[in-house]
Amino acid sequence: MNEIGNWTQVALGIGLESQQMEFWQMALRAVIVYAVTLAMVRLGKKRFMGKATAFDVILGIMLGSIVSRAITGNAPLVPALAATAALIALHSALTAVAYRWHGFGEMIKGRPRVIVRDGRKDEAAMRTAHLTDRDLEEDLRRHGMTSIEDVAEARLERNGDIGVIKSKREPKVITVAVANGVHTVRIELT
Repeated sequence: MNEIGNWTQVALGIGLESQQMEFWQMALRAVIVYAVTLAMVRLGKKRFMGKATAFDVILGIMLGSIVSRAITGNAPLVPALAATAALIALHSALTAVAYRWHGFGEMIKGRPRVIVRDGRKDEAAMRTAHLTDRDLEEDLRRHGMTSIEDVAEARLERNGDIGVIKSKREPKVITVAVANGVHTVRIELT
């Protein structure tokens, strides 16, 4: 048993300073940290890196910092992985509370903010969100829209995206009389 412990200590560079570690020791640590962190994140049941709120991004930054130190040997391997597991468990617990208690969810994740309603910008909401007219125009183009008048509602979502609902306009109807006593042509413009 002692032999396995010694082999593990040498293979992972346990007890060595980061400058003393060989490339293959750091590479082995990287593989182990990657596999363990991936398993922990998947067990956390939260896709916190896709379309994430600030709450989720903070976890990503902290995990990156902790696991990178474990790989380079600037932090002990097992305690760093334990800290990673603790953060993922805390994140999972907080998201479970946020799921059950909407007010808590708004507190830690934020809330969406209406910035356009019925084709009119809410200047105060845009100013509070530090959102410029150009930012809004860019997002409208991304949704295939060129005019703010075509927007029923636009919200700055919790993850920073702008969600847009297009307004439903009645088609413009033009009636054209071809000649007296002959058919009338009705044209709908959408």
